[in-house]
Order: sequence, then structure tokens, then C-alpha cells
Amino acid sequence: MNIALIAHDRKKELMVELTLAYKLILEPHALFATGTTGKRIMEATGLSVHRFQSGPLGGDQQIGSRISENKMDLIIFLRDPLAAQPHEPDVTALIRLCDVYEIPLATNIGTAEVLLRGLQEGFLDWRDLRRNEE
Repeated sequence: MNIALIAHDRKKELMVELTLAYKLILEPHALFATGTTGKRIMEATGLSVHRFQSGPLGGDQQIGSRISENKMDLIIFLRDPLAAQPHEPDVTALIRLCDVYEIPLATNIGTAEVLLRGLQEGFLDWRDLRRNEE
């Protein structure tokens, strides 16, 4: 599975904690992240992460492009709902693309944990079928 990991500034530490806790589940998958988030995950976990630009510099759009090409299977985007984001239109577009292309999306830690546990149990295997339809 191709998994994108994105976190707003005040959620980056939470993302690091999540990836540490679920490292064994994430390890066999291809991980992608926006700039600083990816760097922090790699430093803390030793996991291999393909890094895109930082979100405000186009990283959200790079991930969105991969979604539209059916090259992402799961998105964990720990958003900060209490802070204004200068690139909010990009964030909204990314969420919209997940809906259009039926990509599982977690925007908070609770949903992220449910999706990761589901990934471990094989509940997202339908993505393999979807990818092979193309």
C-alpha cells in the first residue's frame, strides 16, 4: 500500500508518536509525506519515507496528483482545526480528491488508529483490486 502522512505544525509531534506506535504496521508499506513531517518521521522511526515539498510549497498538491493517478491507498492527515492555514484551498482540494477517488482518509488521531489497525487486519485489501482495475 502507498500511504501518505501529512501533519500541520502543531500536529507533527503527534504524527511522530503515531508512527512510532504503529511502526511495525507501517514498515512493509511505501510511505510518503510532506517535507518536514517526513523528515521528523524518518529521524524518529528509521522508516523509509519519500518526501514531497512542504505542504504550503506544494506538497499537498503533489500528493493530490498521486491520488488522482490512483497511486495512493491511504492518507493520514493530522489537521489542526484551530489554526488558520495559508494553504487551506490546497487542504480542501486534497480532502475532496480523497472523496472523489474513494481513498480512506483520517484527519485525526482516532480515525488514523482505526485505519492502521484495519490495514493490519487486511480490511483495506480492496484497494489492491481497485488499483488493478486501472
